[in-house]
Amino acid sequence: MASPTGETTGRPSGAARVLVIGAAVLAVLLLGAAVGLLVKLPGSTSMSAVPPSGSVDVGFCQDMSQHHLQGVQMANIARDRSTDPEVRQLAFDIASTQLEQIGRMKGWLMMWNEHEQNLSGVYMSWMNDSGVHGHGATTPEAGKPLMPGMAVTDELTKLRTMPPGRDLDVYFLQLMLRHHVGGAPMAEYASTRASQPFIRTLAENMLKSQSSETELMKDYLAKRGAAPLP
Repeated sequence: MASPTGETTGRPSGAARVLVIGAAVLAVLLLGAAVGLLVKLPGSTSMSAVPPSGSVDVGFCQDMSQHHLQGVQMANIARDRSTDPEVRQLAFDIASTQLEQIGRMKGWLMMWNEHEQNLSGVYMSWMNDSGVHGHGATTPEAGKPLMPGMAVTDELTKLRTMPPGRDLDVYFLQLMLRHHVGGAPMAEYASTRASQPFIRTLAENMLKSQSSETELMKDYLAKRGAAPLP
C-alpha cells in the first residue's frame, strides 16, 4: 500500500522482523529476571536462607528453564509457520508465558550465584524421592531427550521443515502436549518440596496454566481428527 508520500508501506522486512522479535524476547527475559530479583529487596523474608546447590529450588529452576526453552522454541515455530488462528494464538500464549517464567528462574539462579544450566549431565536428581512420580534422575543418551516430554533433534527438524497446513498443526499439538505432560512431575514436586515459597507458587501456577493448555490441546487434536502421541 502506498503512503501519502508515494512510498510503499507494509509489513517489516525479514531482517527487521527478526530484530523486533529478538528485542521482544530480550525484554520479556529481562522483565522476568527483574521480577525474580525483586525478592531480594529489603523487607523480604523469603531469602533468609539461600538454597544450596542440588536443592529442589536450584534444580527446579535449572531443569525447568531448560525444559521451557524447548517449549518456547516449538511454540515459535508454530506461531511463525501455522496458518491456523487457534494454533497460532496458543503458540503465542505458551511462548509468552514460558519466556516470562524462564526470566524469573534465571534471575533467581543469578542471585543465588548458581549456573543457569545443570552442568552435571544428570537431570532431575533433585527429585530424590521421585519414584512416586514415575520419573527419576535422567542422563542424556544418544537419540533420547534430556528430560521427560522433550523432543529429540529429528522431531524438531521435522516440525521446522513441514509445510504449513493441518499436518504441521497436528504435529505441533502432539509434541507440545507431550512436552507439557512430561514436565508436569517437576512442577508437582517443586510445588510441595521447594524451600522458597515463591518457587512453590511459581510451580503451582505452571501446573494450573499447563493443565488448562493440556486440555485445550487434547480438544484441538480431537477437532482435527488426531490423537496424542503414544
